[in-house]
Amino acid sequence: MLPADQLAEERLRALSLPAIRISSREKGDVIMLGIGGFTPLDGFMGSADWQGVCDRMRTAREVFWPIPITLSTDVATADSLAVGDEVALTDPDDCGVLAILRVTEKYRIDKQHECLQVFKTADPAHPGVAMVMQQGEVNLAGPLRVVSDGGFKAKYGELFKTPAETRAEFERLGWSRVAAFQTRNPMHRSHEYLAKVAIETCDGVLVHLLLGNLKPGDIPAEVRTRAIAVLIDQYFAPGTVVQAGYPLDMRYAGPREAVLHALFRQNYGCTHQIIGRDHAGVGSYYGPFDAHRIFEQIPSSALQIKPLKMDVTFWCYRCGGMASSRTCPHDAADRLQVSGTQLRKSLERNDPVPAEFSRGEVLEILREYYAGIAASHGKTHLS
Repeated sequence: MLPADQLAEERLRALSLPAIRISSREKGDVIMLGIGGFTPLDGFMGSADWQGVCDRMRTAREVFWPIPITLSTDVATADSLAVGDEVALTDPDDCGVLAILRVTEKYRIDKQHECLQVFKTADPAHPGVAMVMQQGEVNLAGPLRVVSDGGFKAKYGELFKTPAETRAEFERLGWSRVAAFQTRNPMHRSHEYLAKVAIETCDGVLVHLLLGNLKPGDIPAEVRTRAIAVLIDQYFAPGTVVQAGYPLDMRYAGPREAVLHALFRQNYGCTHQIIGRDHAGVGSYYGPFDAHRIFEQIPSSALQIKPLKMDVTFWCYRCGGMASSRTCPHDAADRLQVSGTQLRKSLERNDPVPAEFSRGEVLEILREYYAGIAASHGKTHLS
């Protein structure tokens, strides 16, 4: 991200450059590159980096990286650009110019190969696979000069924090051991339990909320933020949780995305990453603990951040509280499995949700959101 005194001049210069309207996924990557979330990357990957990251989780310079960070365009646009040209990257949400790319390479990729390596499937029903397959035919590589945060600060205020800001906050709080909790959902009782287990061994938890695009049916960030905030306020000790948002879209890459989450949380100042059941997964494409195992398969020197591997958690009626398979000796009949998917289904149908599943204050916010959807659908049908 350019310093403030250079922004106006650079944005004006960008208006004279050829422009490419980028995708939502690429927008998130641009902002992360700009704010330091993707350090040490300084732009979009070239062909050697793409190949190395797909096949070995290493760039051409042997930097550990689990998922390609690439920019694509159509053939005609790529043909109109030469190596060395500059191009303005514009916001898919009409927030103007996001960055200026200096083109260092134009190349084509084997999309199926990327999908098989990163997602372990080329099934077009997988949302991450669909994202790759819908990309343009030509990738553009090169360093970026980022000139905008894409409207995230204006929309989310203090919730949108850069790595420098979270590090400063941890220092202010006196935290040296910080666990990151990844969420794209409101926090139910299982999530609360995982965060509290981490707080027992760390100074605090960063509840790191995804602010980019999700799959259809997921709950918007504004609603999740309110639901998480009331949970933190009512059920966590003061000074043990920081809630912040980051600008990426979900890729649903399972184990590889779990590693990417750990890598950029390291940049945000975290020392540990909570890895729960089916972290960053979707459907049945990954085993429930594949994201645990990948941390055993990468070199020990790849990351400084450490995984906190958490077992399946549930409410046990005989234990009288939240527990996991490692702590509870009782049978499945005594257990209530707590799942975000099941919670969403119950709320969509306006079914009762037991207190063992989610806190009442959280449910109140979520029911208000789903009631609004139902009312909106009713108006649509009537019209």
